[in-house]
Amino acid sequence: MNPNAARSAISAAHRARTIAATYNKGPRTHSPSRTLGRVYNSSLSTSTSSSSTPSIEHNIFNGSTTNHNSHSSQSHGHKQPLAHYHNLVESGTLRGDEHQTRIIQKLQHLHDELIDYTPPPIPDADPSNSLISRLFSRNDPTPTQLPEDVPKGLYLYGDVGTGKTMLMDLFYSSLPPYIQRKRRVHFHAFMIDVHKRLHAAKIAMGYKGGDPIIPVARDLAREAYVLCFDEFQVTDIADAMILRRLLENLLNYGVVAVITSNRHPDDLYKNGIQRSSFVPAIELLKSRFDVTDLDSGTDYRRVPRALSKVYYHPLTPSNALEIEKIFKSMTHHDDKDPPVKNRQLTIWGRKLSIPESTSKVAKFGFDDLCGKPLSAADYLEITKTFGTLFVLDVPKMGMDSKDKARRFITFIDACYESKTKLFVTSEVPVFQVFSDEDAASGKPISDHMRGIMDDLGISQDVVGKSSIFSGEEELFAFARACSRLVQMGSKEWVDTAGYI
Repeated sequence: MNPNAARSAISAAHRARTIAATYNKGPRTHSPSRTLGRVYNSSLSTSTSSSSTPSIEHNIFNGSTTNHNSHSSQSHGHKQPLAHYHNLVESGTLRGDEHQTRIIQKLQHLHDELIDYTPPPIPDADPSNSLISRLFSRNDPTPTQLPEDVPKGLYLYGDVGTGKTMLMDLFYSSLPPYIQRKRRVHFHAFMIDVHKRLHAAKIAMGYKGGDPIIPVARDLAREAYVLCFDEFQVTDIADAMILRRLLENLLNYGVVAVITSNRHPDDLYKNGIQRSSFVPAIELLKSRFDVTDLDSGTDYRRVPRALSKVYYHPLTPSNALEIEKIFKSMTHHDDKDPPVKNRQLTIWGRKLSIPESTSKVAKFGFDDLCGKPLSAADYLEITKTFGTLFVLDVPKMGMDSKDKARRFITFIDACYESKTKLFVTSEVPVFQVFSDEDAASGKPISDHMRGIMDDLGISQDVVGKSSIFSGEEELFAFARACSRLVQMGSKEWVDTAGYI
């Protein structure tokens, strides 16, 4: 940006901040059909997106909703991916990157193809709205091959922090307004939804049995013909066994997908049980997607960022007063949406009480979130519902708090993937709530753990060392949560996440 063009720079920065106010809001308003229970448009690792370059990687901007008479004319009534990207670079929100530019050009090409693409018709549900009627409709033959004009999907893989999710979300938010059948979802959340649907289909089929994948794929395709999957990974044999046929049916129904992953298709489920059964899914990805890497050589999560004041420690009256002031400033400006006590949130048929919240901001005590047997699904629903969360009185956790520590990690992952704005009061710096004296005085950090922390761009000096976690997956989850907490405390994250 030209430093001499002060007026232009201020205008561009203001435009970027204004547009960024819609960050993470898009998927909250473009939810897929909820006819088979609430569908997760978010993630754990939820739209909602959330994986990734922090602060600007999730549903960055919404385009204009100018109405036109045709698809072609509508394509000029909203900001397109390439123009979006250039504006972000010009305003200083993003740093220019030739590798990202290469990817955004591919996404622009797919965007242009979608403008001229008409997905094949998928019959609506039977007027009786009966699940059984949908499952056994004879007027809905299953397609056995791709539609002739369906655009090829994009499978984007690369190391963490290179901007894959940000680019995919930029593409998603740039889709023309008339494309209403769309869905952006973290892959983990998508599979939770799929398993719920498969279970319902099997119950409806009863003792005679049948193939539940076909009607589930049909319903998914009916809800969205543009799918954006974030963090595609296969670690569960149950997922591996159904993915090939699910993906094949979705594509044959005319669904176009953009996928991000840390792995090339050949490396998916690499050491998994019965991997040979998953190989056809790998070949499907390689043949029906443009498989391309984003090897920029820059981990944007490691670019130095000024921390914003969202974490407060220790647990003192002055810090409690300060966090309460922030909560009130965010919740007392709309008389139509005042804070209420004990709002009830329904999750899978259960009621979860929210201690204090408006429709967009919620406040919890640590024990409200982690002292109860809440699951990943609970945290996903919370972060989908509220763009900003306050968590008070987070203690330092040791071996006697292992269950609470695991839940807190799951909660942090949900916040991160949903691009939630998070405010915390804690006994010690929030990055160090898992560290303990036993670890400090024990054996040195292992080479394995050191490698994990190096990959995630954090150091022992920042997060301390913990003896709570021992297994490889636990160690990785611990280190990743600490890394994400650091990122979620950055100015970029605070400026763009959790639109209020």
